[in-house]
Amino acid sequence: MTAPAAAAGRPTESRDDRAFTCLLAFTLVLFLRPQDLFPPLEVLHLAEVSAIAGLVSLFAGRLRRGEPLTKITPEFAAVLAFGAVMLLTAPFSLWVGGSVGVFTDLYAKVILVYLLAVNAISSPKRLERLTWVLVLAVGYVAFRAVLDYGRGVNLTARGTRVRGSVGGIMQNPNDLALNMVVFLPPAVYFAFGARTLPRKLIAAACALFMVGAIIASGSRGGFLGFVVMLLVLAAFLVRTRPLAVVAGVLVVMCALPVLPSSYWRRLASITDSSKDDFGSAEARKTLMRESWQAYLENPVVGVGAGEFKDWNNDRRIEAWHEAHNVWLQVGAELGTVGLAVYFFLVLRGPIAVYQTRRLLRRAGGARGAPAAALEPHERVQLDAHSAAMAASFAGWLVCALFASVAYNWTFYYLLALAATSRDIVRARVPRPARTGRFADRARAGRVVVGGGREVRA
Repeated sequence: MTAPAAAAGRPTESRDDRAFTCLLAFTLVLFLRPQDLFPPLEVLHLAEVSAIAGLVSLFAGRLRRGEPLTKITPEFAAVLAFGAVMLLTAPFSLWVGGSVGVFTDLYAKVILVYLLAVNAISSPKRLERLTWVLVLAVGYVAFRAVLDYGRGVNLTARGTRVRGSVGGIMQNPNDLALNMVVFLPPAVYFAFGARTLPRKLIAAACALFMVGAIIASGSRGGFLGFVVMLLVLAAFLVRTRPLAVVAGVLVVMCALPVLPSSYWRRLASITDSSKDDFGSAEARKTLMRESWQAYLENPVVGVGAGEFKDWNNDRRIEAWHEAHNVWLQVGAELGTVGLAVYFFLVLRGPIAVYQTRRLLRRAGGARGAPAAALEPHERVQLDAHSAAMAASFAGWLVCALFASVAYNWTFYYLLALAATSRDIVRARVPRPARTGRFADRARAGRVVVGGGREVRA
């Protein structure tokens, strides 16, 4: 690849810059929810305005350049397909208006913002900037959670569990823990790989507050996801920073004795129901049985998006509650069709991570791959990012076994970060040259056609 060709395959940083800035603004509003602190901001609809402005800028730029309105990737197609299932099953739901409302009020926005992300994140620098924004936003919420827990405010369950300081996707203690588990790996990698000392310290502080928030949330699912995420994270880190892994193990061992006794008692209730002071573990088991029954009674189209809580409330033990398991949630609400589409959608995340790492190996070691395809620091950054995404997906998969989060934002941000990093590397790394008999004949100006005959090109 010549230098001009390499430059052509490398999107300029100014392309769709306004759209990307709007994506950052939307992300900050979504996670920090400034309208909760300053209620007058509610009337401004900052999130909606940011998203619409970003989409208008994105579409205008792509039309001006004669490009399609959006890139279609397998992940984006799966996001669209899942939305289509929600709409197609709505006429068969318990409450048509409620199911359609889940789509229009939440999932349609997920689709549009995912579209914005998959098109606007076009370089390693932009990928890093969005990841930083997420780490800082979640780190702030984690700091507030630790502070609230220490002050004894914003607590639930008889003062033993902290809630998120903002509403939305992190208000519930379990959802708070899930988000901490998901965004902790990028914070750890920034703590090791940031280019300046202040950034390293900020990322390290965010990571520590996230760990503190997981503990303060008292979430058992969050704890299990945290353990699995740490194991995956350590598996990647041990190859490049073995001393850091050893130091981390020592820090964890020293920190265990100082954890509050109420936290240990809650964790013990995972296997010993007699230590479950609030009966929540038994309630979860009941909800799982009830959601499984809802699926068995409505195996094709489910009871409708968001409608499990309304299903058979006159006969249910845990009436008016969600399934608290993402797979049972989708199965009960969208049936087998929705479950199949959602399984494919979730599977695309780890696949994107694997594809990214395979492409990076090609960029670093394949013969004939020009150095201009990816700068050395970009390869290091994207390698660390993909490793963090692998750990984040592992943590999310475990936490989602205890949460109804099929339509929530966290997974779709995680999917966008994984898929766009793959697309960035794919755009920069050339395909390997063909080798073998076919390539030799092609270079000689011959092609093979049916029957083994050869003709001149």
